[in-house]
Amino acid sequence: MSVKPISRYSVPDVLDLPEDMKELILGVQEKAGFIPNVFLALAHRPDELRAFFNYHDAIMLREGSNLTKAEKEMIIVATSSDNHCLYCVVAHGALLRIYAKEPLIADQIATNYHKADITERQKAMLDFALKISNEAHTVGEADFEILRSHGFDDEDIWDIGAITAFFGLSNRMANLTAMRPNDEFYAMGREPR
Repeated sequence: MSVKPISRYSVPDVLDLPEDMKELILGVQEKAGFIPNVFLALAHRPDELRAFFNYHDAIMLREGSNLTKAEKEMIIVATSSDNHCLYCVVAHGALLRIYAKEPLIADQIATNYHKADITERQKAMLDFALKISNEAHTVGEADFEILRSHGFDDEDIWDIGAITAFFGLSNRMANLTAMRPNDEFYAMGREPR
């Protein structure tokens, strides 16, 4: 396992964090078997960590979303690759492989989603996500019509935009802090189920 620093900023001891953040992180550790470095790196500022995960959960766990867990992770992997975010490509690539039950999908999407083994609907979703990521000021009704023609409704389009925007923040913070992916993420979901 890696002994390199996980962030260029100091990382607090989990036991010294506010109780709610300590419970959150220890709960994740119990479920996953390790603490994802994003929790530790962003714990440098506990109030921001709390806000980060509250918003994360609001968009990623939203009741009534028509996007699958795998599709949400596709958005994260594609936009994180475009933003050159090693942490998010590796960590969310692992989640994508697990949710899609497909060991190749994350590498395909991170490299060139247009050549990936995904549907035309999902490619349209990722085209829109990348447009939001890189040129949101140009989004117009024609973009919505393309997505609607693939079966997305306006709430789905909001979800795509919100996930893209949130992970734009995440990508930038991961790059700012030199956040290192956990070694555990690299192998997760590589074996087909």
